[in-house]
Amino acid sequence: MDANKIEEILKEMGITTEIRCPEAFRIAEEYGISRADLGAYCNEHGVKIRGCQLGCF
Repeated sequence: MDANKIEEILKEMGITTEIRCPEAFRIAEEYGISRADLGAYCNEHGVKIRGCQLGCF
């Protein structure tokens, strides 16, 4: 997925510095984003993923 689209989604949700893992899973599912793409975006843009489940992010 396009990084600009992920950025837009996260900004709309007020997510700028951190996100909880269950929320990341929900966003990925809701918007059809792969968890890998969302995780890569977060890593590249300094968005910390907290409470990670199963080491997916």
